[in-house]
Amino acid sequence: MTFKETHSQFQMIDVTLIEPNQASPRHNIDQTALKSLANSIRKMGVIHPLVVQPSNAAGRYILIVGERRWRAAVIAGEKSVPALIRSCDADEVLDVQVSENMGLGMRSALEPRDMANAIQTIAERFDNREAAAEHFGGTRAWLNQATAAAAANLSPKITALLDSGKISSAGTAIQLEKLSQKNEAKAEHLIEQVAQLPEGEKLTKKTVDRALSEAGGRRRKREEITPEAAALDDAAGIPFGEEVTADSTINRSWINPGKVKRVARILGLPDGDETEVLARLIDEFLALKEEGNPPF
Repeated sequence: MTFKETHSQFQMIDVTLIEPNQASPRHNIDQTALKSLANSIRKMGVIHPLVVQPSNAAGRYILIVGERRWRAAVIAGEKSVPALIRSCDADEVLDVQVSENMGLGMRSALEPRDMANAIQTIAERFDNREAAAEHFGGTRAWLNQATAAAAANLSPKITALLDSGKISSAGTAIQLEKLSQKNEAKAEHLIEQVAQLPEGEKLTKKTVDRALSEAGGRRRKREEITPEAAALDDAAGIPFGEEVTADSTINRSWINPGKVKRVARILGLPDGDETEVLARLIDEFLALKEEGNPPF
């Protein structure tokens, strides 16, 4: 009998009676993401049931899918978790696990603008942005970026590209809108190119930043630069007051790609996009300074 044909039974199961599947393909679990999931479970519980099967030991179960949810529930202090109990042939377990983690036939993440609007709606329930950010387990800088697409007055064309997934992030869409205001013809040409991108390919913030630089540059005068910004420029190897472009903001000779990817994962950004990682770190730094807290 195949997994599809097996009968399932829903039950709240004691977390101590569940054990991970030793043959699971998941060998590495991001601890930061796990803590974030645990915080969510503390507030709302486990939303999606685990799938388990009876083990040889009486009254115990082995996970088929949902190891992260189970581990996060333990961290959150949950005594029991919702689970579907069903049998699964040993040869079929891996197929089920891979299909579940690929999201085949399952839920799809909200599009960037829809997500931004939803987060903004929740944030408006709180008295201030700090309280709202804490609700999501993030900082005020994170919340500002997460809701940027909701606040931005994007043109219909750019909105359509963002909603279709052709633009990598809300921040990229906002930069593209700035380019449109600075050089409409250049922006229109870029928008046409993006619309023709193959399925799965996206416009990155690095590309838009480069187009913005070519459209007029962003030379900053000494008197316009705050001490905090000057310190960040020094750290990035940029001469004080020099023009800042997408290519000049990062001196790649001293950046460890592995560390960039680790930081990107922590910040929830695409791996390897050094410019976007640096931009987010600058936002975090300035937010901390504005709050009167030391950044390190």
